[in-house]
Amino acid sequence: MEILHSADFWIGLVKIVWINIILSGDNAVVIALAARSLPPHQQRKAVFWGSGAAVVLRIALTVVAAKLLELSFLQIIGGCLLLWIGLQLLSDDGDDEGESKSYGNLMAAVRTILIADLVMSLDNVIAVAAAAHGNLVLLVLGLAISIPLVIFGSTLMIRLMDRFPVIVVLGAALIGWVGGETIVSDTSLHDYAMAHPALHYVAAALGAAFVVGIGKFWPRARRTSSIH
Repeated sequence: MEILHSADFWIGLVKIVWINIILSGDNAVVIALAARSLPPHQQRKAVFWGSGAAVVLRIALTVVAAKLLELSFLQIIGGCLLLWIGLQLLSDDGDDEGESKSYGNLMAAVRTILIADLVMSLDNVIAVAAAAHGNLVLLVLGLAISIPLVIFGSTLMIRLMDRFPVIVVLGAALIGWVGGETIVSDTSLHDYAMAHPALHYVAAALGAAFVVGIGKFWPRARRTSSIH
């Protein structure tokens, strides 16, 4: 194929892979948190299918992402979804203490991964599409190469979470942070956000605090009150 001998093709491919390395960190955290609730023998399946399906979803999403971002209230809804996912993942972790640990469902974990990746990828796919310059082969190939990167990152995060439980809280806080950012990035709030630059960081911090505060400490307080 002549396209493989083009310098622009290889430069574009490197750009897309590099963009995915940079932007896939938060997605790896989500995948790791969702897969962590599964039995060990199902964790690899969740990481593989979740990562693969998420990349396929990104390819489809790239075609319509720019138009979707123009819709009012879409990112507000998406941000609220991320906050809910963060709460679910963190509260599930809180229930998994002791010998009575219960495992989650593989399909539920993959569904959580897809929903979170769909919301978190709206902004990311625009950067990837810009690097591809409309070249579908370049887009698909670049995203396909990113699959093992996301799988490796997710697998590493699962091991780190088992060894250092505080990473679970930090991961959920990251999801809340992105959720807060997503909400204030909505087109309906564009003018207000431009007039108040600090709103971006305030909303992100509030999102992280909300997920950690409600997801981690409220269930614990509820269990304590039920004992008394």
